[in-house]
Amino acid sequence: MTKPKREAKRWFDQGTRDAESAIKVKQQAIYELCCFLAQQAAEKLLKAFLYYQGEAPVVGHSTFFLAKQCQEYDGRFKKVLRACKRLDAFYIPTRYPNGLVEGVPYEVFDAEDAEQGLKDLEEIKSLVRSILVF
Repeated sequence: MTKPKREAKRWFDQGTRDAESAIKVKQQAIYELCCFLAQQAAEKLLKAFLYYQGEAPVVGHSTFFLAKQCQEYDGRFKKVLRACKRLDAFYIPTRYPNGLVEGVPYEVFDAEDAEQGLKDLEEIKSLVRSILVF
């Protein structure tokens, strides 16, 4: 396996693990953490695709901008841009009280947010999984 593919697999494997963790915490009604993990998993999966293409280092945390970068290699990433925008909205406010106007993350994020985050993540995961070959 080439070095870019090995690095891609590391990112893909951790992204997949984060996705599994997101599902587990949703089942425990820890919705803010589910939302955050969904964003983190999507970020890692998109980075896996970019490493697979030979890019290094792959930096940034915005799934939207990572997906736009991915789109330069494969036009199919256009269809996940809206999902990425929604996931990016979880990056800060699911973790920090000062990311919200009032309240704390565990009071604000709910089952519906978590469900949408998991759906968005699944869309990205399915696309990346359909392209990468290890």
